[in-house]
Amino acid sequence: MNLKKEILAGKIFIYPTDTVYGIGCNALNIKAVSKIREIKRRDQKPFSIIAPSFEWIEKNCVVNIELKKYLSGPYTIILKKKDKNFLSHISETDSIGVRIPDCDFTREIQSTEVPFVTTSVNFSGEKPANNIKEIPKEIIKKVDYVFNVGALSGKPSTIIINGKEIQR
Repeated sequence: MNLKKEILAGKIFIYPTDTVYGIGCNALNIKAVSKIREIKRRDQKPFSIIAPSFEWIEKNCVVNIELKKYLSGPYTIILKKKDKNFLSHISETDSIGVRIPDCDFTREIQSTEVPFVTTSVNFSGEKPANNIKEIPKEIIKKVDYVFNVGALSGKPSTIIINGKEIQR
């Protein structure tokens, strides 16, 4: 399988991060993003994205903190979008959550040079999965690919807003 080609084509993945298993897709593919909302039974609550690079973050977001202090790592940084309408199907607000997990799968995603939806793989409001066997079969059968690397830490990413850490 050519992972880069499959991501660009809008396929949906269950994949490991440096915290919990995620479900995601090419964030530019509106149809795939809508399918993830449907799979998770999630309303318009914003998704976060895995950024393709630090340059991409600086080009599209107002950066008011030292990014390299947190990324790559188990953090989601909430940043103001330079253009409120940018990725509005991901976040209808003027901000967006940005991650660069410290794991091999992230490096594969970044090779596509597109933003990638990242959200925990669970039904909205339920416990995130740190092991593939914890993921409801109903979710697994609706995705295109599942990458299993065994048990993960299970601790959701820490949110950073204006340089302040917010534990979940």
